[in-house]
Amino acid sequence: MSDAPETPTVQAIEIQAAHWAQRRHFWPWSTEDQLALDAWLETSSAHRVAFVRMNAALLRTKRLAALQSIAPRRSGDTSHWLRSNKIAAAFIVAAVMAGLTSFTLLKPQGPTQTTYSTPKGGRQTIAFSDGSRVELNTDTVLRIEVGAKERHAWLDKGEAYFQIQHDAARPFVVTAGARRITDLGTKFLLRRDHKRLEVSLLEGRIKLDAQSGKKFSSTNLEPGETAIVTPDKIEIRRKSQAELVTKLGWRRGVVTFDQTTIADAIAEFNRYNKHKLVVGDSKAARITIGGTFDVNNVETFIDIARQDFGLHAVTQGDETVLSK
Repeated sequence: MSDAPETPTVQAIEIQAAHWAQRRHFWPWSTEDQLALDAWLETSSAHRVAFVRMNAALLRTKRLAALQSIAPRRSGDTSHWLRSNKIAAAFIVAAVMAGLTSFTLLKPQGPTQTTYSTPKGGRQTIAFSDGSRVELNTDTVLRIEVGAKERHAWLDKGEAYFQIQHDAARPFVVTAGARRITDLGTKFLLRRDHKRLEVSLLEGRIKLDAQSGKKFSSTNLEPGETAIVTPDKIEIRRKSQAELVTKLGWRRGVVTFDQTTIADAIAEFNRYNKHKLVVGDSKAARITIGGTFDVNNVETFIDIARQDFGLHAVTQGDETVLSK
């Protein structure tokens, strides 16, 4: 069973939209705030619809115009927060009128952190106002926070492809466990599986800071290089452009095998599908296979295993065992 967060419910999205509308109207609004809101809105049409509803409900609140004269200014003085309760209370009324039944009053804080997640077999693209884009592969969790001095992402699990517009004044940094990747104007791919991180650079440059055992390493990767970081070592490999493009096949919904063992091919298929494939014996595991497959078309893979390699396939529930 996947441990990725479930897709947000309609109510959860409405609550987030209400939070955004509250911050936008009741607190000073910066460029960083707008970038973070844009990223959230561009994630899905459900986010945009919810925000439009919450924003419209707020504007319909008759008390808003009268109360705006006492809207708080950004300050460390907590009295501003206390005085703003009346304004926020008016917005809660608007939120309830819009059908929102659960709402948490927010105290203004720093940059907003937004979590994005994909289910098994799912993909998602996050687009930013500065032209940067991040594409999430199957079963991935990524958190993003846009601040005044830094754009920061945390890859908690899964795989993501980053196309980042370089900004020396606001570097883009990705943290994956104890590893830190700093963009130097680039396109790169990250895959985090358990204790293993794979970093592949397609264009530009990135700085990789990682600790393996007691050794700390800081390395600038060049295009075509892939860093594989495990608890025991850091290994840099050179990949051809064709190999790197193949790694990104999931963006088109395909996976390509080239003299790949059945065991490894099955492990890759299982990343995308609830129906699991299992290797029944060592002979079947060692067979190698090549070709391009739809990531969700398990049936075609099973048919080829039967017809081309003479494997037996036994299906029971959501599991198929392939054996020689």
